[in-house]
Amino acid sequence: MEQYQVSFVDSIKRCLVLNYCNFSGRSSRSEYWWFYLFSFIISGAIFGVSWIGSGHSFFTNLVSILLLLPQLGVAVRRLHDIGKGGGWIFILLIPLVGWIIYLVWMCRPSEPMPNRFGPVPNLIS
Repeated sequence: MEQYQVSFVDSIKRCLVLNYCNFSGRSSRSEYWWFYLFSFIISGAIFGVSWIGSGHSFFTNLVSILLLLPQLGVAVRRLHDIGKGGGWIFILLIPLVGWIIYLVWMCRPSEPMPNRFGPVPNLIS
């Protein structure tokens, strides 16, 4: 069996609608990175607009808070996809080294078989 790549729009739907605050299961590499790109673009646009304008930080903070749970959820599900527990997200608290390890993990392919967190995501039958 083979894994298909999640599209940009499908990733947004999965993270914001279907799994807004879901920390269980698995997320594929493509779902994680497409949603990361979406969050980066939205955050940058909102920050740019508030910086050019009168600095309405309330709206910027609101968007950041609304994106926080889906970002954490997809990151934990991505860790599950490579066989790591969700608690490994705290490796980001280690300066530099933790970030490098986290980045390497997020770039790893999915485990090719079901693991303790669920079945392989996005399988083509």
